Amino acid sequence: MAEGPEFNFFDLRTVHDYFDLALVENDDINLEAYLEAYNELYKFFQLMGSVFSFVSSDLKQKIDILTELKNKDDQNYMTIKSMIEYEKENKLFEKSDFVNGARTLLRLHRGLDFIKEFLLQLRDLPDVDKTSCCCQDAYNKTLAKYHPWVIRKTAVVAMYTMPTREALFKKVCGSNVQRNIDVLPKMLEVTTDVINRTANIYQIYDLRNLP
Repeated sequence: MAEGPEFNFFDLRTVHDYFDLALVENDDINLEAYLEAYNELYKFFQLMGSVFSFVSSDLKQKIDILTELKNKDDQNYMTIKSMIEYEKENKLFEKSDFVNGARTLLRLHRGLDFIKEFLLQLRDLPDVDKTSCCCQDAYNKTLAKYHPWVIRKTAVVAMYTMPTREALFKKVCGSNVQRNIDVLPKMLEVTTDVINRTANIYQIYDLRNLP
C-alpha cells in the first residue's frame, strides 16, 4: 500500500491498470475494475476543488449506487453485460422504486467521455497555457449535451478560473507530475477502449438512450 504525502494525489497509472483489468473476455467490462478506476478519477475532481462541483458530486453518487448493487449481488453485477441481462430479465428498467445499474452506469459512461476528451487535450497543451479553454471544449463536446442550460452555464463560468497546465498537474499529482504525464498516452488508449466497448454493449442491448 502506498504511503507518505503522495498517497492522496491522483495517479494515472492506477486508472490505466484498473481499466486494463476491466477489459475482460467476450467483449465485456468487469464492473469492479471499472469502478476502481473511476474512484481514482473522482480523486482528480476532488483535488480540483469547486471548479468541478457541477459533475463530481453526481459522479460520486453514481459510483456509490453501483458499488452497493455489486456488494449486494456480485454474481449478477459481475460485468456490464451480466448486469444489463439481469435487469432486463427482471424488468427492473420499468421499476420506479429501483435505481437500476444500467441507467446509472450510462451516466458514468458519459462522464468518462468528458474526462478522456479533457485529458486528451491536456496532453498536447503547452505548460504555460490555461486549461480553461480545452476543458470548456471537452465539456461542450460531451457532457453538455445531457445537462440543462443552468448547469451548462454554471460549469462553463467555473472553468474560467482553471489554472495553467503546469499548475493543474502539480495540484492533482503532487511531485509525481512526470510519472503521470509519461503514462497519459497509454491511459488514454485503454480508456478509449473501455469507452468504445461500453458504447458497443449499450448499442447491442439498444440502451444508448435509456432515460
